[in-house]
Amino acid sequence: MTMVSVILEDGSSKSVDDGASGLDLAKAISTSLAKKAIALEINGDVRDLSTPINEGDRVKVIKVGDKKSYEVLRHTTSHVLASVVQKMFPNAKVGVGPATEKGFFYDFQIKDKKITDEDLVEIEKQMKKFASGAYKIERVNIENADAKLSEYKDSGEIYKAELLEEYKDNNPTEYYFTDNNGQRLWSDLCAGPHLPNTKFIKHVKLTNVSGAYWRGKEENDQMQRVYGTVWWDQEEFDNYFKQLEESEKRDHRKLAKSHDYFSTHELAGAGLVFWHRKLATVRQELEKFWTREHRKAGYEFVVTPHIAKSELWDISGHNSFYKENMYNLKVDEDEYVLKPMNCPFHVLIFKNNRHSFRDLPIRMAEMGTVYRNEASGAVHGLARVRGFTQDDAHIFCTREQFKTEIQGVYKLIDKIYSSLGLTFEVEVSTKPEKAIGDDELWEFAEQGLIESLKEVNVDFEINPADGAFYGPKIDFKLKDALGRVWQGATIQLDFNLPERFDLSYVDSESKPQRPVMIHRAIFGSMERITMVLIEHFAGAFPVWLSPDQVMVVPVTDKHNDYAIKIRDFLIDSDIRAQADLSSERMNYKIRQAQESQIPYMLIVGDKEIESETVNVRFRRSKDQEAMSIKDFLEKIRTEVREKQI
Repeated sequence: MTMVSVILEDGSSKSVDDGASGLDLAKAISTSLAKKAIALEINGDVRDLSTPINEGDRVKVIKVGDKKSYEVLRHTTSHVLASVVQKMFPNAKVGVGPATEKGFFYDFQIKDKKITDEDLVEIEKQMKKFASGAYKIERVNIENADAKLSEYKDSGEIYKAELLEEYKDNNPTEYYFTDNNGQRLWSDLCAGPHLPNTKFIKHVKLTNVSGAYWRGKEENDQMQRVYGTVWWDQEEFDNYFKQLEESEKRDHRKLAKSHDYFSTHELAGAGLVFWHRKLATVRQELEKFWTREHRKAGYEFVVTPHIAKSELWDISGHNSFYKENMYNLKVDEDEYVLKPMNCPFHVLIFKNNRHSFRDLPIRMAEMGTVYRNEASGAVHGLARVRGFTQDDAHIFCTREQFKTEIQGVYKLIDKIYSSLGLTFEVEVSTKPEKAIGDDELWEFAEQGLIESLKEVNVDFEINPADGAFYGPKIDFKLKDALGRVWQGATIQLDFNLPERFDLSYVDSESKPQRPVMIHRAIFGSMERITMVLIEHFAGAFPVWLSPDQVMVVPVTDKHNDYAIKIRDFLIDSDIRAQADLSSERMNYKIRQAQESQIPYMLIVGDKEIESETVNVRFRRSKDQEAMSIKDFLEKIRTEVREKQI
């Protein structure tokens, strides 16, 4: 038997029989690995465990609990859901069923039947029963796509037919659930990968059902979308629902109402946010911090218009790739666009002057408000809006400088997130299917990003084919206090806009050269980062960010004058202070300040007036400490200056 040698995750090699599958490899490594093996990663792509491996492949056996195992588990479970729904409701037509970050969903069209909460209970019961059958999952190539199309159409599976028509030239595949006798029980059009069998699916729960449009487009058919979650073990399963309960308490939309953070108004339009005093204060502090750190990092600040002629977006390529997300308006006889991005504006500023290599890098930053035509159903609190402010910056540099600039951006991101108490993971996203620019440039750009991160010892994952249309990017995935992941900063390399706008600088030999353009945002948007921070801190912002840092609480009305004196002293010292001069009892005032998540309460009564002190109480403690106002001022200033979390 001919042998082939593959490279394992640790860099070692392993020889197996030619034609061996991922399962064969797992068995050759160890029996225990084979029992836990559920999929295979070959040269960066996740495949079925049954996939044959070839000479020189870089191979990793994906086992239960590995990071990439969850998507395989959840996607497979969505097919179990679909098979059960079609058995329970024979006239159900299936759409798509992807994995999500924490679970899965599947879209169905079922005429004359609306899936209820009671139905979900029974569907879930039948899913568990089906999964316990340990049915094999078999991948089959569709050799005759036209015949399969006819089969789908004859059975009324119009959505499968539409997908197959779209992908019939891309080696389409079907997956079958198969019993021990080889009988095929149910199939679905899918590219995979999937679990080797259903026995791995145990800790599953259906959570809700909602409406959705086929392929997310309002002009398409209305579907019923069933959501669920699935985990590898009971502990993960239980922790997820505990976290879900805590997440609901921290939901920024709920906290916005109880703390009066922001509002939206039907009269103004969906997805347009009104920042109220408290959250506007948080935003201002973030912007001041952002500005100070960028100034130290060598950025110059610019301000650009909110609209520009449509011709500008023709040149940039946005009208070709992004038009459906842009707002258009007519001014005089010209077509204008509300800017969806700031980048072309910064390009025009760069283009306005001649540049020498000695001028580069130029780091240009702006808090620029942009507008994007999000679907009304997708608008969600601060997370997804139609008008938002990006902490945008663009760096124009030489090819020799761009790696150093990427590393400088990384260090700035690390510093800013650390000051906010946020951790992150890093992904490098490579060339997407629809992209501008030749392969050589993309290869240069992708390798540059990867090398930049490696040189500063950053761990990262490759996210294939998820780059921007104009260049690869680095994505930062933020982790909050509950371990939830949010999209954070991005760094994107762009050779496209400099070419389209004919940007140049003069090199040391007086020859014109094309600069490299780096797009980057650290907060992403003020709306998104503020939402993350609200939920991360559950509204209890650290002192330096708190809308109100101190509440002065007089014991009775006769102590109001002293409370006002303390409040005014703190305000004059740049501390955000309030005094509760209401006629309520002292304990009620303290409780109100705690519920408002004000970090410090200063209780003042006869004793404090006599000794010219304040009684300091922290929001999370019942302990009180007598302190001179100057000592308290130094204490809180230190917390603010050091940005203590």
